[in-house]
Amino acid sequence: MNATLIGQLVLPSFAIVVAVVSFNLGKRKTTSPILVSILGFFLGLVPPLALIYLVVLVLKNDIVEPDNDYSRRNV
Repeated sequence: MNATLIGQLVLPSFAIVVAVVSFNLGKRKTTSPILVSILGFFLGLVPPLALIYLVVLVLKNDIVEPDNDYSRRNV
């Protein structure tokens, strides 16, 4: 098998994996997971940047969901 062909198959696959992982992390850690996923896909085309991006997302604090009055009541 040609090494170029393998590279052309692995790089888009890696970008898709990074996009999916970014979306899952983005749901917990940001208010715009789709934007985070798109950015993760494009950074997935440059693997070192993608890994740095994922590390930053993992280390980011989770967002706090606002409390509502219904959750405090004992109904």
